[in-house]
Parts: sequence; structure tokens; C-alpha cells
Amino acid sequence: MRLFLDANVLFTAVHKPEGRSAGLIALARRGFCSLHMSPHALEEARRNLRLKVPEAGDPLELVGTIAVEREAPAPVVQWALDQGLPLKDAPILAAAVTADADLLVTGDRKHFGDLYGATLRGVEVVTPAEALARLL
Repeated sequence: MRLFLDANVLFTAVHKPEGRSAGLIALARRGFCSLHMSPHALEEARRNLRLKVPEAGDPLELVGTIAVEREAPAPVVQWALDQGLPLKDAPILAAAVTADADLLVTGDRKHFGDLYGATLRGVEVVTPAEALARLL
């Protein structure tokens, strides 16, 4: 199963190594799924970690199991905007679609909450807890 991670999932995995997000990374290391992110999401996670948990270091060096995919083309980002997402989050959904992900995993209830459980262009939007339950 291909999981596309929002920045908050990687941030939480690095910041709380005992949590559900870290559990997803542990399962990926054991071959239960593959993890993917966009450069946009990765940079957001790095920026937030530098600001809030500077001792954490580079999340990709710590995690090492995430494939960084290309950004989505502008028409797909526009489609994601049309789904009601703000400009900062539309590229995440668009990149998940472009990467042919099975699940978009995000803890952002404020912006993605209305999309939880929805399948958009083949990508289902789920919480980290839901993704973990699917894999187990």
C-alpha cells in the first residue's frame, strides 16, 4: 500500500517516536507499506521541526524510508483547490494523486477533516490512526 504523508505526520513521527505516525514508519521499514511525500510537504516538516524541535535534525536522515515524489502539475493543484482546500494544503492532495497513492495520511483535521474517508481520484484521505489500523 502506498501512503502519502502530509508534513504533520512526519513532524509527529520524529517528535513523538512512540506515537501512531512513528508506527507507520516502523511498518514501512518492515515492508508493510511504502511512504511518499512531496518536496513541499517535506520542507514544511523540516521548517516546523527546526522551529519547534531543533534537536531533532533532518527528518529524512532519521526516517530514511520516505520516497520524495515530484510536485503535482498546476491543473491538479487547481482541482485540489476546487475540493475546498486552502492554497497551502491543495498541493499535498494534488501530489498524492499524482504519485498514485492509495492513502493520503494527514492529521490536519482543520483543513482535511471534511475529506476524511473520501476517495478523490483514487486516493482516500485518512488520519494516521486509520492508516495504522488498515496496515495492521
